Amino acid sequence: MRLLKTKPYKGLALMVDSPVGLLKLVENGSALTHLYFHKEKAAEAAETGQSPLLLQAAGQLAEYFEGRRRSFDLPLAPFGTEFQRRVWAELTCIPYGETRFYSQVAEALGQGGASRAVGQANNRNPLAIIIPCHRVLGRDGHLTGYAGGLEIKEYLLKLEADVCNGRIRACDLTED
Repeated sequence: MRLLKTKPYKGLALMVDSPVGLLKLVENGSALTHLYFHKEKAAEAAETGQSPLLLQAAGQLAEYFEGRRRSFDLPLAPFGTEFQRRVWAELTCIPYGETRFYSQVAEALGQGGASRAVGQANNRNPLAIIIPCHRVLGRDGHLTGYAGGLEIKEYLLKLEADVCNGRIRACDLTED
């Protein structure tokens, strides 16, 4: 998944219902920039509307929650520092149904001592679920903070484990 360079932009937003509550998708005219959980206060003032991209993103999220999609094929433009963008790009490499520790993500970036910085970048991920920061765990394997709340992080991990273990049968699994 390629992360496009972008600057903050006030674009269109679409509210989407999901098993974890309402999600607000925001795009800038060419790429998805944010996914907000219903509990989060949206930092961007985006006009409510629909676009082909927002509808495509909503459809892919529905497939994900149905157990029919393991990765997302959408143009993404999360705004962040170069380090944050490197972390977010690395998160997209964590396979569906698997988890990593913050230290493993730091090592994959060639910065073994940067696990706290990885945690901070993970915390600032503006496209949760789509950039799968829920797949990163604390040092001892426990769930750590998540923008939507730990109950949502646990739900997402269980959904992926259930699909991988055949407890949820997906007829037509879509891959990237």
